[in-house]
Amino acid sequence: MSIRSYHLTAVAALSMALLASAHEHGEDHIPEGETISVDPIDSTLWVHIILMTAVWGILFPLGMVLGIIKNRWHVPVQLLATVLTILGYSLGHMHKGRQFVAGNVHAKFATPLVFLLIGQVALGVYLRLHLERGFQGRIRPVFRVAHGVLGKAFPLFGWVQMVFGGITALGFCQGDHLGQCAAHFIMGGAFIAYGILLTILLLVGQVWLKRTGRSPEFFDSCVIAAWGCVNTFTEHRWGTAWVKNDWQHTTMGIIWWSAGLAGVWLSRGRDGGPQRNFVPGFVILITGWAMSAHPQELMISAATHAMFGYTLMAAGLTRIIEVAFVVRDKNSVSSDSTETNSFQFIPVFLLYAAGFLFMGATEEQMLLVASSGIDHVAYILILYSLAFLMFLFVNMLVHLYDRTANAELLAAKNKQSQAAEAAAARLSGTTYDDNHQMRDVEEFELSERASEDEEDTVGEEQSVRQTLLKQEASQNTEGDFGPALAISNNQVRHS
Repeated sequence: MSIRSYHLTAVAALSMALLASAHEHGEDHIPEGETISVDPIDSTLWVHIILMTAVWGILFPLGMVLGIIKNRWHVPVQLLATVLTILGYSLGHMHKGRQFVAGNVHAKFATPLVFLLIGQVALGVYLRLHLERGFQGRIRPVFRVAHGVLGKAFPLFGWVQMVFGGITALGFCQGDHLGQCAAHFIMGGAFIAYGILLTILLLVGQVWLKRTGRSPEFFDSCVIAAWGCVNTFTEHRWGTAWVKNDWQHTTMGIIWWSAGLAGVWLSRGRDGGPQRNFVPGFVILITGWAMSAHPQELMISAATHAMFGYTLMAAGLTRIIEVAFVVRDKNSVSSDSTETNSFQFIPVFLLYAAGFLFMGATEEQMLLVASSGIDHVAYILILYSLAFLMFLFVNMLVHLYDRTANAELLAAKNKQSQAAEAAAARLSGTTYDDNHQMRDVEEFELSERASEDEEDTVGEEQSVRQTLLKQEASQNTEGDFGPALAISNNQVRHS
């Protein structure tokens, strides 16, 4: 079957999946005022969860990177992900066990997501046909851009849908819990996204950064200032009484936009060029300090929020150290931006960890964990483990892109280092092979000298031993013939 046939099959299957979604779930087991029944999640729904997590969390991001580098495996991987999505979507409408209210956020977002997937597949089919004459040639660039933008947005769509799936499966974020739940997931996801962007910028984004003529802190400070403005006017319902943590949330927004504006100003040097500064790191640090002292009702919630605060403080402090002492106000540790210092990964990873800690610290999650018997140490270690897995996967995707997109740059870097080594060897008057040969000769001569010394030592020992033996033999001979010599001497004297 050709690639075009695969695309058409995928479109047809997606259409059939939409028809299958017309199946209605029962709600007769759902207690009044609740959004889920008390029934357990059955095996069919577990397969749906695992399958869709693998497809949208791994395969689609992998296919996106393969498409960016124009790898021949892009189409097969995306087709496999599409087919598995159809299977998972069907399983989501065939399960028994736990029931969910109709119109939940996961179900609402699934329908437009499927239509976007159908559109993405259709754009892929059109681009594979290579219709470039007349009107087709004029609209093809538009479709190419739309296909690229939509493909790069799919990992984000998948992340949001997975979060919605977890919320729906557990019946969270309803009623009075909606506000704080949204705040935790949005801010936690923002920290993870911040970490992902810094990973890309650290490993492959330096060339783009040079083209912009800006320092990283310029973009960080702009986002911090914008986020601060949103927090200042949304964390408290103006016109009502100040309750619970309104003061902390609102003042946190104020310091964000204040510090963000200062960071934008400091991102330019006296000569107008890009300049690194401490502001984003300091904002992260002081935000962590504020969150570590956030009052909580449950002990496990207080411990989780405190660890979130400490993690943010560590991220901010290490970011300041990186800027001031590791790269010394430069964008990279090397002039060609192909090298990184191991310390630079610490603030990046800590942002991943902070994001997962905050996403896992909603009121309902804390009640669930407290009732399960898991202590705060085990729970925090689980969240850190998720952060490491996400950090690993992002680095793998960036590595895949880097080894293909920057292959010529890396090869030139390798040749340059080899040429530098050869030049250094020529200045010393020897080549690499000569050095090895000279080293072998020296080792051989040293071994010969050692053997000669050993032989000389052995010869001396043997001569000493022979001398001693002769002396002993002479003494023995004198002892045996001594009396006879004495008698002969007396006879001579008498005569």
